[in-house]
Amino acid sequence: MVLGRKRKLGRKIDEITKGEKLTLTEKIEDKDLLLYLGLTDDANPLYIQHDYASRTSFKRPIVPTIMLTGMVSSAISKYLPGPGSHILRQDIEFIKPVYHYENIQFLFEVLEVNENTNTIHMRVEGTNEGNELALQGRLEVCPPEHLEGLDGKALENF
Repeated sequence: MVLGRKRKLGRKIDEITKGEKLTLTEKIEDKDLLLYLGLTDDANPLYIQHDYASRTSFKRPIVPTIMLTGMVSSAISKYLPGPGSHILRQDIEFIKPVYHYENIQFLFEVLEVNENTNTIHMRVEGTNEGNELALQGRLEVCPPEHLEGLDGKALENF
């Protein structure tokens, strides 16, 4: 949890290079699904009811795509470029379902760095446990802005 802790800003545009990659693995846990469902009041039986989902072509409950999008957003905010960054545009295609309790491996790659507009263009891929492409997309991200007087200092949260 980051509340009450000081955090440094992520990397600025001039610290990011084309071709950089980030990989991370996320596991879909019950607590994550319950938090999502409670927050959004989304009671889609495809996400939570095993008896319903077992009768569909999915055969078992799937992870809501917006949760997967949230994992992508979180990786941008935490790692590349990191705290202070913001997604300006995203286009994500969900190719295969991700199921409860699965691990999904994400690969992010910087495709373009534009210092004039302070934006980077990235691609993202998510692979399921069967090593199948579950999602792919493109992102336009604004890294943290240069702020006068910080010089590597950490910022208070809230």
